[in-house]
Amino acid sequence: MDGIVFKVRENSKVINKTIYIAVGLRVDGKKEVLGLWLGKNESSSFWMTVLTDIKARGTQDILITATDNLNGFTDTIKTVFPNSTTQICVVHQIRNSCRYVVWKDKKAFTKDMKQIYTAPTKEAAKAALKDFKKTWNSKYSYAIKSWENNWDELTVFFDFPLEIRTIIYTTNLIENLNGKIRKYTKNKLSYPTDDAVIKSVFLALRESTKKWTMPIRNWGIILNQFLAIFENRIKL
Repeated sequence: MDGIVFKVRENSKVINKTIYIAVGLRVDGKKEVLGLWLGKNESSSFWMTVLTDIKARGTQDILITATDNLNGFTDTIKTVFPNSTTQICVVHQIRNSCRYVVWKDKKAFTKDMKQIYTAPTKEAAKAALKDFKKTWNSKYSYAIKSWENNWDELTVFFDFPLEIRTIIYTTNLIENLNGKIRKYTKNKLSYPTDDAVIKSVFLALRESTKKWTMPIRNWGIILNQFLAIFENRIKL
């Protein structure tokens, strides 16, 4: 689940509005856009509206959600789908951590940080974070604190086999889609109405998802792993 910001005219002013998009991975391994919604600045309270709508339209359960680290997002998901596990996107975390790192430190900083999320186990990742903190806390305590504060949601993927890890540790699945939407809408600096931006994004989605005809790679293996882990929650 992710949001894209567009400029839309409202009451003679051009303001930022967010298109909220949710993409699901179905039991047949195919990707599906669950919907798009227009709201103002991205917030966990509006995501509550999105999730409630998804549930009202028939989604009974979500095993795992992949999101950015928007404040309150995990609690919002739990409110609507209490059994869902939330994985905060590791790529978002890397970007946020590097935001305030000076250029001369960036190469060494990212190399040390990589030891955390590429560790073979959660315990090894914890040890790598400890080493990372020893090296960089004096200069970039904000980055270290961000990893520590979000640790439980950042490391959910370690609880799963490698094949599942690759599809849940990042929101790349939806960010790739967002990139294609941007490609189709990049020539439009602003939209005159809410309907105009919704229609534009809908048409971009329709074009971008035409090739979504096959299951994701290794789906047979992944499905068997899901069945073993969530045997009472998957209906084939």
